[in-house]
Amino acid sequence: MRYQFILDNAGNYRLRTLCRVMRVSPSAWYAWRKKPTARPPEDAAVRVMLRALFSASRESAGSRTLVKKLREEGVTISRWRVRKIMIEEGLVCRQRRAWKVTTKPKKGADFAPNLLNQNFNPPGPDQVWVSDITYLKTGEGWLYLAAIMDLYSRRIVGWHIDKRMTSSLVCRALMQAYNLRNPPAGLVVHTDRGAQYTSKRFQTLLTSYGLRSSMGDVGACRDNAVMERFWGSLKHEWVLLIPQPTRAGMRRDVADYMRYYNLDRNHASNGYLSPVRYEQMAEEKVSCLT
Repeated sequence: MRYQFILDNAGNYRLRTLCRVMRVSPSAWYAWRKKPTARPPEDAAVRVMLRALFSASRESAGSRTLVKKLREEGVTISRWRVRKIMIEEGLVCRQRRAWKVTTKPKKGADFAPNLLNQNFNPPGPDQVWVSDITYLKTGEGWLYLAAIMDLYSRRIVGWHIDKRMTSSLVCRALMQAYNLRNPPAGLVVHTDRGAQYTSKRFQTLLTSYGLRSSMGDVGACRDNAVMERFWGSLKHEWVLLIPQPTRAGMRRDVADYMRYYNLDRNHASNGYLSPVRYEQMAEEKVSCLT
C-alpha cells in the first residue's frame, strides 16, 4: 500500500506539472477525459443508415447483409467495422426457432418421381420451381400459405393464403406464378407428397400448363431444403417478430415480406443480390452477349 501511495503521488505530481505548463487546471483535464470521443459526421451518418437498414429487416440482418447494403448505398466499409458498430449500438440479430414437418401424404395417391434430386442450382430461370405449404398463427386462428419459388434466383413467383389447406390453395399459387412468368413447357415443379400436391386438381392443372411434376420422399426435408429455408426466413425474420391479431393483418404482413424478400433482401446464393436484381443482371449479361 505504501508503494502504491508513492506511485500515485508521483503520477499526480507529473499531471499537475503538465497542467501548469499547459495552463490547464487538473479538474478541466479530468472533465475532458470523461467526455465521449467526438465522432466525425460521416461516422454518424453511417450509424444512422445502419440502424435504419437493421430496423427495416426487423432486426434479422447480420453483418454480411448490412455490409452489402451499405456498399450498395455507396458507403465503403469493412465487415469488421460494421460488426463493431453493431456491438456499440446494441444491434443484435434475432435467433431462429425450430420448425416442424407439415407434409401429410394421402393414402393410395400416385407419386411423381423425384426429378430434382437436390440439384438446387438450375442454369437459367423458369426451369425448376419448388413449392410448399406452411402454417401462420394469428389471433383469429390459423392461416395457410402456399408459395412457389424459382430456384434459379430464389424469387417467389407465386403465393396464396387461405383459411383452409386444400388443393385450391396450391392451385391458386401455381396459377399466379404461371400468369406472372409464362414459363416454357417442360418446366419442373418440385413439391412434397402432401395431399394438396398429389390431388387430381393440382396434377391436372400442371398438365394443362405443360409442366412436369416432381416429388421428394416422405420425411426427406433436404429434398425441398430451399423452401424450408425460405419459411425459416419468413417466420424468424418477419412474422414471428410482430404477432398479428387478425388474419387480415397477417395477409398484409406476408405481402410486405414478399416484396422485401424479392426486391431488397440479399441472398448468399445470388452473390448477395436480391432475387429481382439477380435476374436483372442475368438479363443484362445475355443482352450484352447478343
